[in-house]
Amino acid sequence: MSVETQSKQLLHLVLGGELVDIGGVEFKDLDKVDIVGVYPNYAKAYAAWRAKAQQTVDNAQMRYFIVHLHRLLDPETMPPDGN
Repeated sequence: MSVETQSKQLLHLVLGGELVDIGGVEFKDLDKVDIVGVYPNYAKAYAAWRAKAQQTVDNAQMRYFIVHLHRLLDPETMPPDGN
Protein backbone atom coordinates (compact mmCIF):
# COMPACT_ATOMS: atom_id res chain seq x y z
CA MET A 1 0.00 0.00 0.00
CA SER A 2 1.46 3.38 -0.99
CA VAL A 3 1.76 6.43 1.25
CA GLU A 4 -0.89 8.24 -0.85
CA THR A 5 -3.49 5.53 -0.31
CA GLN A 6 -2.78 5.49 3.43
CA SER A 7 -3.23 9.25 3.90
CA LYS A 8 -6.63 10.90 3.89
CA GLN A 9 -7.88 12.04 0.50
CA LEU A 10 -8.37 15.83 0.40
CA LEU A 11 -10.18 16.66 -2.85
CA HIS A 12 -9.44 19.96 -4.64
CA LEU A 13 -11.15 21.38 -7.74
CA VAL A 14 -9.31 23.62 -10.21
CA LEU A 15 -11.42 25.90 -12.39
CA GLY A 16 -11.19 29.23 -14.12
CA GLY A 17 -12.47 31.65 -16.69
CA GLU A 18 -12.82 35.30 -17.60
CA LEU A 19 -14.04 37.51 -14.78
CA VAL A 20 -16.47 40.44 -14.98
CA ASP A 21 -14.11 42.49 -12.78
CA ILE A 22 -10.54 41.56 -11.88
CA GLY A 23 -11.25 42.47 -8.26
CA GLY A 24 -14.12 39.98 -7.96
CA VAL A 25 -14.93 36.34 -8.53
CA GLU A 26 -17.93 36.60 -10.88
CA PHE A 27 -17.40 34.90 -14.24
CA LYS A 28 -18.42 36.68 -17.47
CA ASP A 29 -19.90 33.53 -19.03
CA LEU A 30 -20.59 30.42 -16.96
CA ASP A 31 -20.83 28.34 -20.15
CA LYS A 32 -17.15 29.09 -20.77
CA VAL A 33 -15.83 28.25 -17.29
CA ASP A 34 -12.90 25.87 -17.65
CA ILE A 35 -13.19 22.92 -15.26
CA VAL A 36 -9.59 21.74 -15.18
CA GLY A 37 -10.16 18.79 -12.86
CA VAL A 38 -10.45 17.32 -9.39
CA TYR A 39 -7.24 16.38 -7.60
CA PRO A 40 -6.54 14.17 -4.55
CA ASN A 41 -4.34 16.70 -2.75
CA TYR A 42 -3.33 20.35 -2.75
CA ALA A 43 0.08 19.78 -4.36
CA LYS A 44 -1.41 18.21 -7.49
CA ALA A 45 -4.16 20.86 -7.65
CA TYR A 46 -1.55 23.60 -7.31
CA ALA A 47 0.50 22.16 -10.19
CA ALA A 48 -2.60 22.09 -12.42
CA TRP A 49 -3.60 25.61 -11.34
CA ARG A 50 -0.12 26.96 -12.03
CA ALA A 51 0.03 25.40 -15.51
CA LYS A 52 -3.35 26.88 -16.49
CA ALA A 53 -2.58 30.28 -14.97
CA GLN A 54 0.69 30.46 -16.92
CA GLN A 55 -1.11 29.62 -20.18
CA THR A 56 -3.45 32.60 -19.72
CA VAL A 57 -0.99 35.16 -18.30
CA ASP A 58 -1.64 37.58 -21.21
CA ASN A 59 -5.35 37.91 -20.36
CA ALA A 60 -5.77 40.05 -17.22
CA GLN A 61 -9.45 39.08 -16.93
CA MET A 62 -8.70 35.35 -16.82
CA ARG A 63 -8.33 33.74 -13.39
CA TYR A 64 -8.00 30.19 -12.13
CA PHE A 65 -8.93 29.06 -8.64
CA ILE A 66 -8.38 26.09 -6.35
CA VAL A 67 -11.54 25.10 -4.48
CA HIS A 68 -11.01 22.99 -1.36
CA LEU A 69 -13.80 20.45 -1.91
CA HIS A 70 -12.83 18.49 1.19
CA ARG A 71 -13.77 21.53 3.30
CA LEU A 72 -17.22 21.61 1.73
CA LEU A 73 -17.70 17.87 2.12
CA ASP A 74 -16.47 17.72 5.70
CA PRO A 75 -16.13 21.25 7.17
CA GLU A 76 -15.55 19.93 10.70
CA THR A 77 -12.14 18.51 9.80
CA MET A 78 -9.28 20.68 8.62
CA PRO A 79 -5.75 19.40 8.03
CA PRO A 80 -3.01 20.92 10.23
CA ASP A 81 -1.44 22.80 7.28
CA GLY A 82 -4.75 24.49 6.36
CA ASN A 83 -4.82 23.03 2.83
